[in-house]
Amino acid sequence: MNNRYSAFANRFLRPSGTKQLMDDLSEVANGAEAIVNLGGGNPGHISAAHELFRHRIQSLLEDRSIDDVLRRYDDPQGHLPFRKALAAQLSSRYGWRVTADNIALTAGSQTSFFMLFNAFAGLYDNGTQKKIMLPLAPEYIGYTDVGLTDDMLSSKPGAIEYTGEHAYKYRLDFDASDITDDVGLVCVSRPTNPTGNVITDQELSHLLDVTNQAQVPLIIDGAYGLPFPHIVFSEATPMFQEHAILCLSLSKLGLPGLRTGIVIADAEIAAMLSSLNAIFSLANNSLGAQIVESLLASGEVFKLSENVIKPFYAEKSVQARQWISESFSGIDYYVHESEGAIFLWLWFPGLPIDDMTLYRRLKSRGVLVLPGQYFFPSRDTKNAHQQECIRLSYAQEPAEVKRGIEIIADEVRRAQEERTR
Repeated sequence: MNNRYSAFANRFLRPSGTKQLMDDLSEVANGAEAIVNLGGGNPGHISAAHELFRHRIQSLLEDRSIDDVLRRYDDPQGHLPFRKALAAQLSSRYGWRVTADNIALTAGSQTSFFMLFNAFAGLYDNGTQKKIMLPLAPEYIGYTDVGLTDDMLSSKPGAIEYTGEHAYKYRLDFDASDITDDVGLVCVSRPTNPTGNVITDQELSHLLDVTNQAQVPLIIDGAYGLPFPHIVFSEATPMFQEHAILCLSLSKLGLPGLRTGIVIADAEIAAMLSSLNAIFSLANNSLGAQIVESLLASGEVFKLSENVIKPFYAEKSVQARQWISESFSGIDYYVHESEGAIFLWLWFPGLPIDDMTLYRRLKSRGVLVLPGQYFFPSRDTKNAHQQECIRLSYAQEPAEVKRGIEIIADEVRRAQEERTR
């Protein structure tokens, strides 16, 4: 503990998976030596999307709309024309009863979760303490560190279903009895980062039903999913109800540097987020919303997601799994079914070293991955399985991904050979 700072600061100075992830990304960006980066969540470079956004930025310069970004604060709830365009699309496409008042923008999804998790969990004015329930672990690494109180997260491991010789899937095993009185919020990502799992329409309907009965909000984290950027390879339908909170992002459309998170919820929650935005930062950067606004109004965002972004990652997923099949011959391994997102989740049953040791060995050889244990956030779900898994991204250049997979296979073989000596 650093006595120079408050307990608040020290909470975020301690080691964390999120900080390690971002430090690794910084090392890649600033390091002199070449590093095979399979660890981060940066989207791949999609030329068609990149050129579309460049064209939109040029249009903002030419018609001087950019002046609004440069010269004034925006609405603390987020750029109003963007919110109106999104509400109109969601209403017309899916029949959702939403208006601009149901939408709030934040400085990225991570900020959205910081606000929402601490709004519904932690200490209440009546003295009660509530927590966040994650119904399907492993789950997103960024949830773990945003709470202002300890033990804010509780999670339930997914049931393992073997789907092939080297394939498996986590299945939702969650019911109303899991929502105890101390649960203030339930949260699930769809598709799931790190595994690429996409809970089925039936599973999501079940979650919506049991959370509605318990009168507990359900966050559906769609940062990689529906309705955009639609990095979903299985059959899935966008869903929303009055007690749901749908979190989206512009990052995986190809705009990660503009840090634009989108929250769709009841109007009271959206207004709460507006108040927090005003206090934390006065207003958000509106450049991302300005760039995408007309693309939303025209429906181009949905075409881009369905016809360009989804096929780009689907092809990369198939190729990466083929390289794994070729490189991992003779290794005891499983790959989670790749149903969406930009990651593959590898499980090495009986791995003689733990995931942190494997991570360090791979890093020493110039390959970055993420250790599996960071994706099981609550203390009540610890088991050996977590230390036999790693996450890798297949979003980067093909030669880089192929080389990284070959080095992972070589390092796992070395570890297995060490055990037999």
